[in-house]
Order: sequence, then C-alpha cells, then structure tokens
Amino acid sequence: MSRSKAYYINTAGNDQYAGTKSEPFKSINKINNINLIAGDTVYFKGAQTFKGTLQLAQGVKGTTKKQIVITSYGTGQAIIDAKDSSAIVIYKNENIKIQRLKLLGAGRKTGNVKDGLSIINSSNINVDDLNISGFQKSGLLVYSSQNIRVNRVFVHDNGSAGITVEGPYQTRKSNYIKILNCRAENNPGDPTNLTNHSGNGIVVGDCKNVLIDHCTATNNGWDMPRIGNGPVGIWAYEADSVIIQHCLSYKNKTSKGGADGGGFDLDGGVTNSLVQYNVSYGNQGSGYCIFQYWGASPWHHNTFRYNISENDGTVSDSQAGLYVWNSSDDEKQLYDCDVYGNIIYNAKVAAICFSKVSASRGIRFYNNIFVGKDSLIWGRDKIGDAKYHDNDWWSINKQFYVDGITNINEWATKTGNEQKDGKFTGLNLCPDFKNAGNSAITSASQLKTFTNYNLPAKSPLRKMDLYTGQYGIKNLKPD
Repeated sequence: MSRSKAYYINTAGNDQYAGTKSEPFKSINKINNINLIAGDTVYFKGAQTFKGTLQLAQGVKGTTKKQIVITSYGTGQAIIDAKDSSAIVIYKNENIKIQRLKLLGAGRKTGNVKDGLSIINSSNINVDDLNISGFQKSGLLVYSSQNIRVNRVFVHDNGSAGITVEGPYQTRKSNYIKILNCRAENNPGDPTNLTNHSGNGIVVGDCKNVLIDHCTATNNGWDMPRIGNGPVGIWAYEADSVIIQHCLSYKNKTSKGGADGGGFDLDGGVTNSLVQYNVSYGNQGSGYCIFQYWGASPWHHNTFRYNISENDGTVSDSQAGLYVWNSSDDEKQLYDCDVYGNIIYNAKVAAICFSKVSASRGIRFYNNIFVGKDSLIWGRDKIGDAKYHDNDWWSINKQFYVDGITNINEWATKTGNEQKDGKFTGLNLCPDFKNAGNSAITSASQLKTFTNYNLPAKSPLRKMDLYTGQYGIKNLKPD
C-alpha cells in the first residue's frame, strides 16, 4: 500500500532531487508528472514565483479524510505565474484542497486568454485563501462540478468575472457550491466578448444548491466592450435553490444604455432562490434586479427580503433601486416573487421601476420602506398583477408621488394598491433614517455594525415587520 508524501518545490531546487524539504523540486512540471495519492501535500515555497500551469493528472483523487493538498510553505504566498494560460486546472479530480497561493496571469488585455483556477467535472474541492488576478476570463471558474467550497478568495483585475459557476446550459450540473467570505473587485470586462455580458463580480449559472455568503463585489464591469446586458456585482441565472446573503455589492459599473447591471440579480430561469440581508449602494445599475430574459427557463418562487439599496440605478435605464424586467414579455415566464422587509432608498431617482417589458404574475411587495427622489415608481406593472400592502412610501421632493398622484389614499383607491382584506394598509411617513445616503462600508464583514438605516427610537415605522431588533433591518447583524 502506497504511503502519502510531502513534495516541496523551491526555485533553488532541482527536478532530479527527491522532492523533500531539504532536496526540493524546482518546477511545476515535475508535479504535473507525479501521480498524487490520497494524503499527499504539495508545498510551494512562499513568496517565490513558479511559471507555468499546475494540472493534476485526470483521475487523481484524495479521500474525505485524506485530501490532496496544494499550498505554500514558509513566509507569504507562493506565486504561480501562468502568463497566457491558466494557473491551476483541476479536471476530473476529487477531494483536493488548494490554499495559500497567488495566481497571476499576464493581464486581460496583455496576453492572457484563460481562467485563473479552473475546476471542471470534479467533486469535493476545497479552495481557501487565494489571490487571483490578471486572467482574461474568470479568476475562478467552477464548471459542471459538485461539492465545491470556496472561502477567502480575492479575485481582482480579471476580465469576464471574478468568480463564475457554470455547466452545460440549463442542466444544473454544478451543485452544492459554497462561496464564502470572498471579494470580487475591479474585474472590468472581457475585451474579446462582443456578444454578451462580462465584468461581473460573482455569477452563478446552470447550477443548484448554491450559497453565496459574506461576499463583497465592487468596481466591476467598467470596461465591458459593448452596450447591452450586464454586468452585475453578485447574481444568478438558470439556477435553482440559490441563497445570496450577508453580502455587500457597491459601486459596480454597467454599460451606458444597458438594460440591466447593478448590485444583486436573480435573472433568467432562477427558481426557489433567496436574496436576503444584503446591502447595495452606488451601483450604476439597480441594487436588486428581478429579470427574465427571452429563451430562459421560467423564473418563479423567489424571494428578496431584508435587504438595503441606497442610490442605485442612476446610469442603467432602470433609474431605480429595484427593477423588474421580462424580455420574454410573457407573464407565464416570470411569476411568484415575494419582496418584503427591504429598504429601498434613492435620493437620486425612483425606488422601483417596471420596464416596458415587465409582464409578470404574483409579485408581492409588503412591509418594505420605499424612498425616492420624486416619483416613487417608474413605469407600470404591465398586466397590473403586482400586489402592495403594508409598505411605507416617501417621496423626498413631494412626500408622495406615483403616476401623477400626490396622495397615497387617492392612489390606493384608484389602483387597489395598499389594500388588504378591504382595509387600507399603506403608510406615507418620512422614515428619518439615522444616516441615509452616506454609506461608506467596503466589506461584507462590516455589515454587522452597519446602522445607517436605523430608525429613531419612537418612530412608528419600528412596528413594521422588518424592524424587530436594535440593529434596524431584521438580522442584518447575524446572530
């Protein structure tokens, strides 16, 4: 029975050596030609640079109790400089752990054409404490893989996205994925992609059972080389059972004239998913997007709750903090969504926008606070099916203003909105938040102390369902 080993790589070593700490190998290529077994550990010397692509042989497997580990030793992270290629490729492997490394490409416009770390057709992969930059595609790609845990990964200065989860289209073959405590920053766009979105922070598609928790996305998408859809800070498409929670998405960019983009998005074909306890501010697209594109699987049974949007949507055609858009123009393709316990604050444009193509059924808005500069809602729910009750509405300039109506009671009587069981339920009170419009947090880790949207102690709005604790919005500070 073979016994597990530790292999050391040091630029001062030699590939003819034994690969021990005192007699280390020199190159990545040497490791590529070793058939690693369960319990093996590959150590790269910290702060040194190793050129090439690390690609484990197909079929290499660890076990649950004895993973194969790839990491750094000594001081600092070892650097894998991939130049025009990928830094690490995990293909048809199992039970691998990759940690404490810096992956570097030649730059999205200066030679690189690949993803930084590719995990393809693999399972039980654990990724922790990586710094990935300089790749034209995604910093980290998970494709058609299962049981993947990604933690504390900083993906920046890549092209297509910071982190991407994908699979064969509409198959949901990537599943049981956790993306935790990651940061996607300054991923501007893929200069070769002239037909679709790029420059996303974290995007998950063709997948199911995905958790994105305590992640941050900022300054992505500022160089997407086309006018059109996307990009978004953190979002999902063609996915089932996705949870995006306790995340921060701020100051992301979008293409001028683009129909979407923004902070958070459940897009075409998403089902049974949840966006909760997040903060979005200063995004050029809307903070929260309810989208369905033509050709996608039906979008349904999704929830947005206990989120905050501040001054989002000022560049995209939404001009609002929350945006409903359905390019299929078929209400059977976009249905059943609960939107409750959110604060949508916008001192620059509107709180809500319905696109000209926004046919939907069963969107329910309740126990939210909607604040807009002037008109609170742009556009109209195309088939008039959206329901509103127990919300507070406040126009900064006009106290209340929707479709030319300046009195909330008149609006409720004329439209049937803000009525439940025959009773008027709406509020038209200035929320008088603690520090609205001045968000400056830069990491999801700061959400637990974020109090800008606390209400005064005696505010009647504290009786609303979203205000149940001392920190303002429900559970923004996790237990």
